[in-house]
Amino acid sequence: MARPHRIEIPGGIYHIMSRGNAKAPVFTDDSDYIKFIDILAKSVAIHQWLCHAYCLMSNHYHLLIETPEANLSSGMHLLNGMYTQAFNKKHSRTGHVFEGRFKSIIVEKESYLLELARYILRNPVRAGVVESPEMYQWSSYNALAGRIPTPGFLHTDGIISFFGSLRHDALNACIDFVNNPSDPPSAIREHKQLILGSDAFVEKMKPYSEMIEPKQALPHRQFSERPDLKELFRDSKFTKSERNDLIAEAYLKFGYRQAEIARATGMNCSSISRIIDRRS
Repeated sequence: MARPHRIEIPGGIYHIMSRGNAKAPVFTDDSDYIKFIDILAKSVAIHQWLCHAYCLMSNHYHLLIETPEANLSSGMHLLNGMYTQAFNKKHSRTGHVFEGRFKSIIVEKESYLLELARYILRNPVRAGVVESPEMYQWSSYNALAGRIPTPGFLHTDGIISFFGSLRHDALNACIDFVNNPSDPPSAIREHKQLILGSDAFVEKMKPYSEMIEPKQALPHRQFSERPDLKELFRDSKFTKSERNDLIAEAYLKFGYRQAEIARATGMNCSSISRIIDRRS
């Protein structure tokens, strides 16, 4: 059965959501939330993303991500794969943590970025967990509002700049906007679209969303700049975990084939495949 092709373009802005397998919790205590945020920060840095907003709920999460390069899927494989590995190791379990493919909606910045940011940051309020966004610890609201230091991976200026060039006034207007409990557009509530934006934006994105067969091979991605594999694996003092992270990065981020990685590391292809599967 055909499925929609994941739309990946340079400069794309995405609302991303991923749920726990069978609606099970993906965060069970503070250390789980902290671990996910740490892996998110690494994924943002490796893939040079801009993270405009996030909210982590007990059994799902929302992200608002901008991708200067067309690398959404590789970054999400790294994020969900590394968290799955950490979660399973901590809780002495195996199998999937997240349910199926992550959901992503490409967004026109001018039309929907602010609405989506408000929707994401008000998620705990709509769920009845807290009475106001500032009361929830595991979202980017308090960093956006200047109540806590902004973590290095979070790009709050992308939202605040919509409200003017004077920082103090723009910040106050941004806080008022997020705290305004207006009902979000039905398109955002229902999450059935692949594309959110003006008619012109939807038409522009349509060629990227043509249907493909699930097992159809995509053309091998061309990379104008990527490290040589010998350079990537030149340090012989890696721990096993660090080596495996590099193997996953070589495959997921830089597009090297498993056979190429096997030759560079002196490992066999089946071992390389298992390492990548655990991180994707």
